[in-house]
Amino acid sequence: MKRNKNVFISVVMIVMLVLAACSGGGGDKKEGAKTTDGGKNPAESRGNEIIVGITSDPQSWDPIDTFLLDWSTVAISVFEGLVERDLDLELKPGLAESWEYLDDSTIEFKLRQGVVFHNGEPFNADAVKFTFDRLLGEEGQKGPQYSNYASIESVEVKDEFTVIMKLNAPDPVLLTKLSGYGAVIVPPGYVTEVSDEEFNNKPVGTGPFKMTGYKRDQEVLLEKNENYWKEGLPKLDKVTFKVIPEASTRLAELQTGKIDIMKRVEVAQADTVKETNFVKLEEVGTPTVYSIRFDTAKAPFDKKEVRQAVNYAINKEELIEQILGGYGLPISTFQSDLSFGNNPDLKPYPYDPEKAKELLKKAGVAEGTQIEAFIPGNDGNFKEITQAIAFYLEEVGLKVNINSVDVTTMNSDLIPQGDAGHMYRQGWGGWTLDFDNTAYLMYHEGEQWNPSFKDEKVEELLAAQRATVDQDERHKIFMELTTVLYDLAPEVNLYQTVDLYAVNERVENFQPPHEDRMRLEEVSVK
Repeated sequence: MKRNKNVFISVVMIVMLVLAACSGGGGDKKEGAKTTDGGKNPAESRGNEIIVGITSDPQSWDPIDTFLLDWSTVAISVFEGLVERDLDLELKPGLAESWEYLDDSTIEFKLRQGVVFHNGEPFNADAVKFTFDRLLGEEGQKGPQYSNYASIESVEVKDEFTVIMKLNAPDPVLLTKLSGYGAVIVPPGYVTEVSDEEFNNKPVGTGPFKMTGYKRDQEVLLEKNENYWKEGLPKLDKVTFKVIPEASTRLAELQTGKIDIMKRVEVAQADTVKETNFVKLEEVGTPTVYSIRFDTAKAPFDKKEVRQAVNYAINKEELIEQILGGYGLPISTFQSDLSFGNNPDLKPYPYDPEKAKELLKKAGVAEGTQIEAFIPGNDGNFKEITQAIAFYLEEVGLKVNINSVDVTTMNSDLIPQGDAGHMYRQGWGGWTLDFDNTAYLMYHEGEQWNPSFKDEKVEELLAAQRATVDQDERHKIFMELTTVLYDLAPEVNLYQTVDLYAVNERVENFQPPHEDRMRLEEVSVK
């Protein structure tokens, strides 16, 4: 065991050195050395605008078409919901000034007056009704957002600035879900007049910035909404999001002043960022979690014992310390410690390779069995993690072939179609801070990102927790659900993330978001 651990650490150190060099790590620099000449900030003359380097393009800006975090990073500046959740994760009035439960299944929303969409259409009760009719209708049911809002029976207009929302079932997380993604309000006239493709590429909302340019897989241009309803905001005239999948390229763009904010700084790059004298490194705890998800329709992972064996074979604590540099927290189920429904009594599967071998033998898995693993090619951190996982699994007799693919193809095509091998990287934002959002979309049969997992007891518990607003009862159900999932092991739960951002010092009032939704209306520049 000790020999294996030493070999693993040696392998990890070699990989980290190589990747650090590739991603601009400052291995040859002396302590305190700087990477720029004379301290000059190369972005200081840019003007009243910022450029943000992001990792991928969601391919569609229509709110009902996506659940991707990279969508929310940009779209939070374009669209708004009836409810707003701020950077401190507190709910507050958004496009609705107030709301009141008239009874257990009826909510009345009083809408904000004087708000207009970017194209000049008025925001009113008709726009709210249109948005939810679309989300809950035939068009919305084709997308990944529908099941999140299926508790809404209807939205009816009471008067120009009042709507009545009728529920067909209790929904304890509804107000949070109304603050983003599928529930953001869209303009009826524009959506009706233009094609789906045009709305996908030229979205219109009520947010602080309007989208005035979009080159797929390259950049998104946002300009100040001069008619924004929050007085004095936004402070910036323009924001450009540049799609830069490779972390090494994002870092180079940051160091040369071509971008002001770098999303997804990799651990191997942290020291380089700290050594750049016009840049600061900022970290933030998140509800985002990562796992290796099994396709339970493919042998040998159709057997619970094999899935449990892989859990025992991997030393998650060592991955967090040796590869993530401690920028991560262990998890026992596919949710963070910020999530309502997290079970503190469950501990991550312990590292026990002998137990893993025993379970594999019991399941009849031959030594040398080939396993196909799929990961996005632009995630350097996870590439290291997967290489280490392959090492661990080889120690118990499994041979892992790592396939690096385009992140958009993986998320939008391979995973939903069940074509991402025996196992694949699964990340989840957990943005509602309630396990319902994660559990239903990950484990309910037929959901877009659940190509194969199904279990009758899980279905029963998922339905039960959605049938009550009693939080004590829901907590009890979640404790049972997490225990069942822990035993079934549909994934290897790896870690809860700590996100790293690199920010040019000319940028002021930027607060890194807990859940990727980058609020920029208060941001200014020196």
